[in-house]
Amino acid sequence: SGERDGMQKIKNYRSADCVVGGFRYNEGKPLVGSLLLGLYDRQGLLHHVGFTSTIKRDDKPALTKKLEKLIAPPGFTGNAPGGPSRWSTKRSGEWQPLRPELVVEVCYDHFAGERFRHGTKLMRWRPDKSPRQCTMDQLKQKKADLMQLLR
Repeated sequence: SGERDGMQKIKNYRSADCVVGGFRYNEGKPLVGSLLLGLYDRQGLLHHVGFTSTIKRDDKPALTKKLEKLIAPPGFTGNAPGGPSRWSTKRSGEWQPLRPELVVEVCYDHFAGERFRHGTKLMRWRPDKSPRQCTMDQLKQKKADLMQLLR
């Protein structure tokens, strides 16, 4: 606590448009708890790449109804959620697959190993964007010559 005038950590955030390929219910409640995000690869497979759970409480009932109308397998045609990991719980394997019709823009801080490394923040819905436009290619970072910055 108190004011600090020392070094400050500044994180670089980026945004990505993702397909909503599935969702999980809140634990113990029949309301959406998190959206499962997907991106298409060059072969046209939809891979699970992360989640977002930053859904406003007041929006959850209407969103749940909207999502339940889209429930249909497989949801993801490439890598799917629910595989074993050190964070897995019994509930983490339970998810509802959706027809790939909805697109969201999310904010993220790091993408590695075909996944968002941390949870993402829901920025907005993208009804203007086709799900097929949500590809892994949008996440490729351009290489920069650090020496150019010093000149």
